[in-house]
Amino acid sequence: MSRPALRLLLTTVGLAITVLATRSANAHKPSDSYLTLDANDMARPSGGNGSVHLGSWDIALRDLDDVLRLDADGDGAITWDELSARAPAVRTYALSRLSLRTETGPCTVTAGATPIVEHSDGAYVRLPLTMACPSATGPTTLTLDYRLLFDIDPQHRAIVRLLSVAGSVRPIVLSAHDHTRTLPLAGATGAASPGFGSFVLQGARHIGGGIDHLLFLLALLLPAVLVRKAGGWQPAPAIRSVLADVGRIVTAFTLAHSVTLTLAALGWARMPSRLTESAIAASVVIAAINNVRPFFGPDRWVVAFALGLLHGFGFSSALADAGITGTGLATALLGFNLGVEAGQLALVGVFVPLQFLVRRAGFYRRFTLPAGSAAIAALAAIWFVERATDIRLLPWRS
Repeated sequence: MSRPALRLLLTTVGLAITVLATRSANAHKPSDSYLTLDANDMARPSGGNGSVHLGSWDIALRDLDDVLRLDADGDGAITWDELSARAPAVRTYALSRLSLRTETGPCTVTAGATPIVEHSDGAYVRLPLTMACPSATGPTTLTLDYRLLFDIDPQHRAIVRLLSVAGSVRPIVLSAHDHTRTLPLAGATGAASPGFGSFVLQGARHIGGGIDHLLFLLALLLPAVLVRKAGGWQPAPAIRSVLADVGRIVTAFTLAHSVTLTLAALGWARMPSRLTESAIAASVVIAAINNVRPFFGPDRWVVAFALGLLHGFGFSSALADAGITGTGLATALLGFNLGVEAGQLALVGVFVPLQFLVRRAGFYRRFTLPAGSAAIAALAAIWFVERATDIRLLPWRS
């Protein structure tokens, strides 16, 4: 590879990291809503034009404020009077992004009062839902098309809890890439296994779309093709040592996920969402600074292990807020964990070979590593302040 081409390649890597981070500089706790659907009521006959209880839908006040400007006086606090004045707009906006149909045709969904409920990451509006479907007999399936907030936040997701006729709970995650699902009603067993694949996909997409976790992994991988000698970075002598270092990082992340999965499934541990997401941002800062002023030495796997614990707590917190526990929680966490590992391996498979090819270039050690690490650290510091204080420092969101 010619020197100009090599310089262009390395510059592109550094700029890609910076641009990727800048586009998502307002990274935050993933935006979630919690949709509970009761198959027991939905499976009952509605008498043709009658309505039946559908369930409830919890939507974060902060998300609705982004779209509907609930905070009328701009003082940073949404009062009950401000919410009440905008309640019809809240219901109209939400229902315009939720479509339901049974095997006999589309259903009409209505929402009731808008009480406030608290989840681990703040206040939510709860919409009691009813539906009327064109059938005098009970439906056997329900097709759900969920489109809330995807136009402004592609990382938004819905944690759906299907209460089955058999009395069990089936967890489902809907996202911008997977927002339509056909659910069984009559005779639903509530088994979580049909939705297992969706959690695997969510985990893989979380690595690609969860910018803070992606940049954390990149921060750990940037020096993976180098070794620290005489106070500076030197090219790694062989690919074997590089793969061993990367293997320790990925394995530590995997083990940490397993620990969190077990603790969450047993109900033995849970972290508040604000603390979890703030700690994740702080860990990104630490990992990036360690590339410029090493204080962990060769033990970067310790940082990966710590983030693995935090990452798992963050997702289990969302499922717990949805009321998903026991076997359903364990199954969802296992699928999500496997997806995260698949996403990591895909990133490693693309990034590390490229790094190894250019590891001897002085430009990589003098510019790409420090500049990329500095950009990651600066943006993660912004995330930390935003998550810890709920103050938005930048005007856009990811």
